[in-house]
Amino acid sequence: MGAEQSEFVLEARGLTKSFAGFLAVNDVSLRVRRGSIHALIGPNGAGKTTVFNLLTKFHRPTKGDIFFEGRNITSLTPAEVASLGLVRSFQISAVFPSLTVLENVRFALQRQLGTSFYFWRSDRSLHCLHDQARQLIDAVNLTRWLDVPAGELPYGRKRALELATTLALEPRVMLLDEPMAGMGREDIQVIAALIKRLAENRTVLMVEHNLSVVASLSDCITVLRRGQILAEGPYSVVSQDPEVMEAYLGKGDESRD
Repeated sequence: MGAEQSEFVLEARGLTKSFAGFLAVNDVSLRVRRGSIHALIGPNGAGKTTVFNLLTKFHRPTKGDIFFEGRNITSLTPAEVASLGLVRSFQISAVFPSLTVLENVRFALQRQLGTSFYFWRSDRSLHCLHDQARQLIDAVNLTRWLDVPAGELPYGRKRALELATTLALEPRVMLLDEPMAGMGREDIQVIAALIKRLAENRTVLMVEHNLSVVASLSDCITVLRRGQILAEGPYSVVSQDPEVMEAYLGKGDESRD
């Protein structure tokens, strides 16, 4: 079956990572369905962040292979996989507090043109990016804050701005590492709705501690424990798994790892 026909856009096979003899990830095989929201959860030290780092090539696996759109990307660099459309939010989510929302998004768009460090370019010379920047800003519901310095935005709106700068790289798959971290209830509702809308035409893989968000957003959940997959499936299934309940879901504080 050709890569363009595959229902799985991202796949890990036998992914293993050791650090100085410590086995952080042990034989993890993961398939992310195209167009889905896939959550990666688990207790502290389960290996979630290490898996993210492996998938986005910030760590090199000790063993195993990673495939994106049917292509083996195991030997590629973080920049190379990002250019293919596998984008982790923090890769391009630096928000410059003194720049406006529009200027931040326009700066992210400059990366596509190879001019991301041309701070001295005139506003007129960058006018060609305005329409695209405004479209991205509108997509994350920040139009009313267009000319507001990013440093003055409420925390949840800053996270929305980070999503806009992520979208500037035109990701096919967005990997979101704890997108709700540090947010209050109102901001969580805003960003959760935003992620759901953005996922209508792309794939999302996220690490998230807030289980109510995971339950409401995710099509599939992979539960890790001690670097291995403990369970996988929709929330209705994994939440009833006795081992999952013991390892993670049964904890009293659902908002933390």
